[in-house]
Amino acid sequence: MNFMLEPGRCCFYISFIVLFLSVLLGVNNSFSSFNDVLYSTFNCGYRLVASLFHYSTAEPLPTASIHIVVVTCVEHSRVFETLVGFKSALYRTDALIKFHAFADADLFPLFQKGLVNLAMNSPKPFQYQLYNITFPADGNKKNWQRLFKPCASQRLFLPHILSSVDSVLYIDTDILFLDSVENLWRLFDDFNSTQLAALAPEHEQKNVGWYSRFARHPYWGETGLNSGVMLMNLTRMRNAKFVTGERSKETNQVELVPWNEVLLPLYNKYRYNITWGDQDLLNIIFHHNPDKLLSFPCFLNYRPDHCMYGEMCKQAKTHGVKVLHGCRRAFHIEKWPTFKAIYDAFDEVGFNDDVNVLVDNIKSAVDALAESNCKLHISNIIRGIES
Repeated sequence: MNFMLEPGRCCFYISFIVLFLSVLLGVNNSFSSFNDVLYSTFNCGYRLVASLFHYSTAEPLPTASIHIVVVTCVEHSRVFETLVGFKSALYRTDALIKFHAFADADLFPLFQKGLVNLAMNSPKPFQYQLYNITFPADGNKKNWQRLFKPCASQRLFLPHILSSVDSVLYIDTDILFLDSVENLWRLFDDFNSTQLAALAPEHEQKNVGWYSRFARHPYWGETGLNSGVMLMNLTRMRNAKFVTGERSKETNQVELVPWNEVLLPLYNKYRYNITWGDQDLLNIIFHHNPDKLLSFPCFLNYRPDHCMYGEMCKQAKTHGVKVLHGCRRAFHIEKWPTFKAIYDAFDEVGFNDDVNVLVDNIKSAVDALAESNCKLHISNIIRGIES
C-alpha cells in the first residue's frame, strides 16, 4: 500500500497523525500492538510518514547517517532538556539524524508533542523512534532500574536491544552540540581493530579527579571515564569477548565472556562499592579491557567541573568546546549561570537564525552575569561554536 503526501501538506498531516496516536497511546499504555516501538519519521522533503504504519512508500526510507540515543525517565523536565539537545544537533549539522529515545510510557505523549513541534520548526528532516524501557530477564530488573538514577543503566543493554543498528552516539539528556555532531561521529573512523567504544576522561588531573581520590572499585586509566557522551560500536560490542578480572575455576585461565554476560557478575561483585551506577560499571569493564576503548578529549564532553575552579580542559583553549554537558543540573539552576545562559540561548534560537545570532545572544547574556570562573573562560565555549 502506498501512502504519499503532497509537499505543502506533509508536516500538517504528519503532525495530525502523530498527535492522534499520542492521545491514543496516552490512554492505553500497552504498546504491544505496535511491537513495543512507535516509529515515526518527520521528513517533509522525502514525504515519508508511511513507516508509522509499516506501509511501503513510492520513495525508499533514507538511511540515517547518525544515530543518537538518549534515555529519560520520571522527570518531565528531562524530556524538554532532551528536545533542546536534539535541536542543537539539528541546528549545527546537515546530516540525516535518527534519534532513539528510551522513556517511561507516560512520557511518550510529551515526547510526541515535543517532536512534532521540533519537526514543524526544523527545516532539516530527521527520524526518531521511541522505546519502552527494557531490562534483561536476569532477575535483577529492580536493581537495574534504580542504579544511580531511574533507567540510567538502560544504555548498558543497547547492543542487544538495538540489534539491527551498527553504531550509536549515546548522550545524557543534558547535552548540547555546539559544533556539528558529524565531527564527533567521525571518531568512529579512528577506532583500531579492537576498539568498540569511545569516552572522555572524568577529569584531566589525577590530584583533583573523583575516581583517583574516592573510587572503591577498578576504573579506567588514572582518572576514570565520564559516560555522558559515548560512542558505541554495537556490532563489535555484540561480537566481542571481555575480560572480567576473574579466572576460571576449572582452568585458572582468564575468563572471557560476551557483553551480555559480563554486566550482572560485575554488578553483583561491586554493587556496594559503586557510586555512579552504570558509569562505574563501564569504568570497571574498561579497566579490565583498555584495548577496547578510545578516549577522546575533554572539549567533546565539557562539564562544569572543567571550569568551576579554573580552566581544567587545556585542549579547549585550542579547539574550543564542541559538546557541552550540563551535569549537576547546570542548565537549570543559578549556581551555574554561564551554562544556563548557553542552554537558554539554544532553546530560544531559531533554526533560520545565523550562528552569529546565537553567539551574540550568548555573549550578551553572559556579559550580564556576575563574575565566575566559568564566565572567565566563556571564550573557549564561543570558539567552539564559531569554528
